[in-house]
Parts: sequence; C-alpha cells; structure tokens
Amino acid sequence: MKQFSNAYIFGFTAIICVVCSLMISVSAVSLRERQERNKLLERHKNVLQACGLMGFREKLSAGDIEKRFSESIREKFLDLGKGEYIEASEYSADSMKDAPEGNPAGILEMPTQAPVYHVIKDGKIAGLVLPIYGKGLWSTLYGYFALDADADTVRGITYYQHGETPGLGGEVDNPKWKDRWTGRKLHQEGKVALKVIKGKAGDAAADPHKVDGLSGATLTSNGVSHMIAFWMGEQGFSKYLEKFRAEAGARASGRRRGATRRGARKCSEIQARPQERAARNGL
Repeated sequence: MKQFSNAYIFGFTAIICVVCSLMISVSAVSLRERQERNKLLERHKNVLQACGLMGFREKLSAGDIEKRFSESIREKFLDLGKGEYIEASEYSADSMKDAPEGNPAGILEMPTQAPVYHVIKDGKIAGLVLPIYGKGLWSTLYGYFALDADADTVRGITYYQHGETPGLGGEVDNPKWKDRWTGRKLHQEGKVALKVIKGKAGDAAADPHKVDGLSGATLTSNGVSHMIAFWMGEQGFSKYLEKFRAEAGARASGRRRGATRRGARKCSEIQARPQERAARNGL
C-alpha cells in the first residue's frame, strides 16, 4: 500500500477545502438575487393576505401575486418619529435606534423609518398594511397587520417568519385563527385595546377587542398582544395613524361638500328649465 507524506496529505486537503469553498461561494453569489426575489415575493404575498386581497388558502403563481400587488397596493415610507411620509430615496431599512427598555414587544432595536402599504380600491385608499414584529416564546415573529381606511377596524394579520413550536405557537399560521381577526377593533376610547385572550372570544360584534388565544401557547399569544400594543402605540405607528385618520376625515368631508355642490347645481338647473322654456316661447 502506497504511503503519502504528511505534506502531501495536508496539501491535498487544503486544495479540496479551497475548491469546495469556491464552489459554495459561487453558488451563494449566483443564487443571492433569486433568494432576494423570493423573499420579496413572500412579503408581497403576506401583505395581500393580511388585507384580504388574497385568501390564506389561495394558491397563486409568482406572476399573479406581483400583478395583484401592483394593481392594488401602493408602498409608502414613513418617518416613525414624526408620523409623516418621506421620499423613497430617503428610506433606509438600516436606519435603527435602541428600542425603549422593557418594551412589551421584547425587541432591542427598532427602525426610525418604516414602509406602509396603502390598499387601493377605485382610486381611493381602502386600507393600510403595517409591518410588525416582536418576541414570542422561542423566536421573533415578523408579520403584517392590516386596518380598514378608518385606521381602527382590523382587516387581518399574518406572519411570514418565526420559529414558534408547530401545533402550539406555530398556530399563528393557522388560517382559521387568522380569520378570527377580521372585523375586530383596534381602539377603545382612543387607546389600543385589541389583545389575544386566554380561551375563546366571541365574534367581532360581541368581543370587538378580543381574539381567541392559541391553545397551549400562552407566551406566544401574549407576544402577539404585546407587539400589537407596541407598534400601534406611541412608540410605533400611533402618530401616523392619527394623521391618517384626520386626512381621511378631510377627504370624506371634501367628497361630501363636492356632492352637495353638485346636487345644488343640479337643483338650480332643474329650477331654471321652466324659465328657459318660457323665455324661448315668448311667455
């Protein structure tokens, strides 16, 4: 049996390691663009599901997801501290700050800027989708929370990334549980009141501020409640939601004034017609 020197063995091993490292690096670089596209597609799918434009059980191709997203969703960017829109060119996902110590969501850092998604129907804003995240039992859950145009009525919730226990905290992915959120109310007497309770809640009319708990997953349920309270509260999107509601009220008032003016013009035209006919007939 041929014997190899130690130098040969170490040299051969080093060459194999270098070749394998190069192959892995090339694969990682070549697949990175596809991986980023898939991540973006997954987020777009979750935005659509959160606001009810795609069913939780609905299967769509990547092209159909992007088509539906581009037709019905408009992405905007916010300065969270001011609650005001900023230009897309000003937005940076890496713009972070320390989160308030002991915050209910259990997060250490939070963004100073954030995306927000407008749901568009008939050229008007019909709802909002906001990003949320926070600690569960074993992991940080990342998802989206959607509201109607009144910034109070819940359209839906969904999570696109977490590491909770399947069958327990992982039930945040259960379509039946997510369906229970629709129609609930975020606020009570001006404060965030929506929470996941222990046990069963009534329907949206009977228990507008309560959602069914996750069986056997109390800490995950609490985590969901805490992240809703945090992100919809003063440290999160509260300032933006207040301004959005004010703007929505102004838009509605403007539409009512416009309808009133059109109605008044129509009445004037109807009243003027007999006089015009009389004038034409020389009466």
